Amino acid sequence: MEVSVVVPVYNGAETLPMLVEELAHILPSVAERYELVLVNDGSPDESWQVIERLAARHAWIRGVDLMRNYGQHNATLCGVREARYEVIVVMDDDLQNPPKEIPKLLSKLQEGYDVVYGVARKRQQVWWKSMASAIVKRSIAYVMGMSTVRDISAFKAFRSDLRKAFEDFHNPDVLVDVLLSWGTSRFASVPVDESPRTVGKSNYNFLKLVKVSLLVLTSYTTIPLRFASILGFAFTLFGLGVLSYVLITYFVAGSIPGFPFLASTVVIFSGVQLFALGIIGEYLARVFERTEGKKAYVISRKTDA
Repeated sequence: MEVSVVVPVYNGAETLPMLVEELAHILPSVAERYELVLVNDGSPDESWQVIERLAARHAWIRGVDLMRNYGQHNATLCGVREARYEVIVVMDDDLQNPPKEIPKLLSKLQEGYDVVYGVARKRQQVWWKSMASAIVKRSIAYVMGMSTVRDISAFKAFRSDLRKAFEDFHNPDVLVDVLLSWGTSRFASVPVDESPRTVGKSNYNFLKLVKVSLLVLTSYTTIPLRFASILGFAFTLFGLGVLSYVLITYFVAGSIPGFPFLASTVVIFSGVQLFALGIIGEYLARVFERTEGKKAYVISRKTDA
């Protein structure tokens, strides 16, 4: 087996040497040929200098430096396209994905699957982040059309042939897991250990998780638009019901409900209209971003150039 390990790097200057040391012990035992592709995603620290030193010291390490910070999925897509071998393993740079767990993913992959996720038995993060992360993962799984795929993670192994399904994809809004689903439906997962973070802190906060959720829902599915249509139809029926109530009250009681009733009705309908316009606005924003010519990433330099 030939394996390419792809690692998107952001502020990983402290952890990269330890990651490389662990991979150097694991990869020779699972692959005849192997490489490590480190993609520096515009890190403000000395990550690129560390990558250059590691690439100069180890022939099996290649470095790619992006022109600015594009995001984890964009950097991952870059590394996936730069990978040379038949199986690609993607993992984070923070050592929370232990390299010793890679054989489990590769073993499951050999059972006939195309994508295998390494899912932590116990997440090493606060409860609210675990809950938000679970919601995002369920959203991605639904958009992928794989209702049976519940366990999605950044730690995964897949066959490089899947790149054919998204070789012409150049949009700035990237979700690698959704792109993989364009080429296969054979997904699986294996339980793995997750190490606690010992250096630095997570780059994902609540706002970033919300942003990812919006990206999932408005870039790869029309479900929100359909929901807005259904909501509009439902409140049209509600409006007809209110009209019937007003007419019946007028003819029976000889009067029409007063200002509080009218004001409440106006507020409800105005809120629904603004909500629907907000959904449409999100889709227009995605169309704008995709038509203005932005690329998913731009490579500044490579260690093997």
